[in-house]
Amino acid sequence: MLLFSRQGKLRLQKWYVPLSDKERKKISRDLVQTILARKPKMCSFLEYASLYFCCAVEDQDNELITLEIIHRYVELLDKYFGSVCELDIIFNFEKAYFILDEFLLGGEAQETSKKNVLKAIEQADLLQEVRPVPQLHVARITVQPAFVSCVPFVLS
Repeated sequence: MLLFSRQGKLRLQKWYVPLSDKERKKISRDLVQTILARKPKMCSFLEYASLYFCCAVEDQDNELITLEIIHRYVELLDKYFGSVCELDIIFNFEKAYFILDEFLLGGEAQETSKKNVLKAIEQADLLQEVRPVPQLHVARITVQPAFVSCVPFVLS
């Protein structure tokens, strides 16, 4: 899945087949150039606001299900961010990837319920908030001509 702006900047990319970096860059560049050059009536991609969502499908895959997957992902982003925009993806790209990973597994929809996906994301958010980050403080510093040794300890 590729998300890119009208200016051709990749905002999110998720690959489900093993490709080299060189191949990925070439495919991404070719797709972006092709899609941005198309006229509005020539649609085989989805555009939401200023972002284009693009998925590759295999011969045996159902294109309508792929369109539904893209739409469901946009709905999930919209619910999570509250009217998602390109800046949400830019500044919270790790959340955008996390939502995609909760929704898709190996390129296939693993959870179709928006409520269940959002619940899992909320639980992960709570874990990040509740989990205290230990602070390290230097207890003793011994300086000798050849080296410096520090003994860290954790304050609760």
